[in-house]
Amino acid sequence: MVSSKTEMPSTDSDLKIRRKARFKRLTYWLMADLTVAVVIFALLLYTPGLYKPAAISPADYKKGQVHPYLTYLSSEIYNGAQRGKPFELVVAQKQINEIITWSQWPKESEGIMFSAPVVLFVPGSIVFMGTAYIKGVEVVVTIVLEPKVDEQGLLNLQVAKVKIGAMNITPLAKMVAKRMYAQRLAALPIDKDALQTKIAGSLLNDEPFEPVIKVEGKKVRVEKITIAEAKSILHLVPTS
Repeated sequence: MVSSKTEMPSTDSDLKIRRKARFKRLTYWLMADLTVAVVIFALLLYTPGLYKPAAISPADYKKGQVHPYLTYLSSEIYNGAQRGKPFELVVAQKQINEIITWSQWPKESEGIMFSAPVVLFVPGSIVFMGTAYIKGVEVVVTIVLEPKVDEQGLLNLQVAKVKIGAMNITPLAKMVAKRMYAQRLAALPIDKDALQTKIAGSLLNDEPFEPVIKVEGKKVRVEKITIAEAKSILHLVPTS
């Protein structure tokens, strides 16, 4: 059966209307893509208000010098271990930042340059912030840790959040960290019983570990960590 309707050939006017419509749609898409790109770029370049790198005078530091606060913390742990009773070690935010500032910065890793690190103790969390130079672009990286001791007495330095500027990249950062950790274990001879190795495994691979500190033949265990404003309190108990 033949339809009685016949298609009319497109006129120049119809073609112009269609072209204008397509041009408008293309323009809208381009504008939307550009807006998203600008927003992402702005988020990446955002500098958090909490980020205030500490300045240090060259006269305050001599190469290879140990910060007095490290000596103080070591002596507090030693004395507490010798007494053989539960004790608390208070770690102050200000002094920790002084210790970090005394290190040689900037440092390079995987082609990325890091500088001006800062540590903040906020209730329940430890916040690490620093400047990273990635292919000529300067951004502020924020890492939020939530250390917890579980019911088995194992400590996990859980990475709760990773941000570049104001953009949350936690899932991506954890995936990259796990891959790097696996590559390091496969490529280098590593003492898996060393405390620094266990800390790295916890940070990069969510591996809890026994938080035991050895001091002159004595051992103390971190039973609990309390993070308050501008300070962190380690609750330590002697262990055999």
